Amino acid sequence: MRPVIERYTRPEIGAIWTDQAKMEAWRKVEVAACEEMEGPTPQELEAIRAATFTVEAAKEREKITDHDVAAFVDVLSDGLGEAGRWIHFGLTSSDVLDTALALQLQDAGKILIAGAKDYRDALVARAREHVKTMCTGRTHGVHAEPTTFGIKLAGYAMEAHRNVERLEAAFAQANYGAISGAVGTYAATSPEYEAKVLARVGLKGEPVSTQVVPRDRHAEVLQAISLAGAGLERFATEFRHLQRTEVREIEEPFKPGQKGSSAMPHKRNPITSERITGLARVLRGYAQAGVENVALWHERDISHSGAERVILPDATITLDYMQALATRLAKGMVVHADRMLENLEITYGALFSQRLLLALIDNPEKPLVRDDAYRVAQELAQRAWDTRTPLRELAAADERCAGLDLDRVFDISFYARHADVIVGRLDEIA
Repeated sequence: MRPVIERYTRPEIGAIWTDQAKMEAWRKVEVAACEEMEGPTPQELEAIRAATFTVEAAKEREKITDHDVAAFVDVLSDGLGEAGRWIHFGLTSSDVLDTALALQLQDAGKILIAGAKDYRDALVARAREHVKTMCTGRTHGVHAEPTTFGIKLAGYAMEAHRNVERLEAAFAQANYGAISGAVGTYAATSPEYEAKVLARVGLKGEPVSTQVVPRDRHAEVLQAISLAGAGLERFATEFRHLQRTEVREIEEPFKPGQKGSSAMPHKRNPITSERITGLARVLRGYAQAGVENVALWHERDISHSGAERVILPDATITLDYMQALATRLAKGMVVHADRMLENLEITYGALFSQRLLLALIDNPEKPLVRDDAYRVAQELAQRAWDTRTPLRELAAADERCAGLDLDRVFDISFYARHADVIVGRLDEIA
């Protein structure tokens, strides 16, 4: 088994999804089942606990059985003599497969949740660092009003925290196994036996498992992963926009020796952000496949099986990789505060239009009704932008603005006066 592509597989999470790790989880379930049986003698249990397998032997046997679990049981039982009869006694394949899969998912979940917290904490740190760094807020890609870069990053940090919580909840509700036998009736076992076996491996028992653990649990994991990926994509998309040459407010870290283009030596491209954006699309596809896996026939079919062998390892590995990339971006991004201030000026003060509007309405000398005030502010702001004349100059020369405190209207610190409060809300999550 080779989950995802090697380029995107980090070693720790990749090790969870190897054939060796999968079969070791199967072995763990089989041994736990034997340990809670009444049949095996102490000597037989000792032999069962010491039983070994090789992936190669199991695959060779599967060429004959055309059934992976049956082949594994044959290999694990081989050489045990009489003790071998207790391996898989009273179990069905799904008992082993689904319970072992839950173990693998819990291991993967620990890595993903830790990575999600690292990403969140990196954003929190940078938000606090730039709580008063003024920049342009944009709506529809167009300059709207000033904000601070810290406020901007705080929004991404809060979203990252929600994704931590979603991942925690999703993996917690997937912490279920089943040792309920064919069609889930405990005909060859018992609910009490199931509870003991699952307790040995640290899982809860599925209340009604049919022959499989219901796939809405796995779909929820994939949905949480997809949402976490979407959050990373939102951050990466912002990063890509802000790194454009015309904007250049932030840049991805560019290490010594790195090349941005094979042809153009000057290039520094947002390649990490773009990689995150592309991989987020893959995660959404996996989430869709997870939903398709929910509706199985009757007590069980295997239409989910082939898809899960791809989507569960790949989704967890991909999100782990994306989180590492995003954390690296958050920690290492180069912030051009001077360029942010320059960009605030390119509309010649037009982005102060709401401040001018409200001042005209509340003008102590000559207050205007809202629509009239709006038309004045709109006219002057558009003229400022179109003619490259500072809005403040136009307002100072316009008799309709007589009596206004223009120092107050065009005071940019007004937009940052609550930044400490907004960014301070991060204290609740970090």
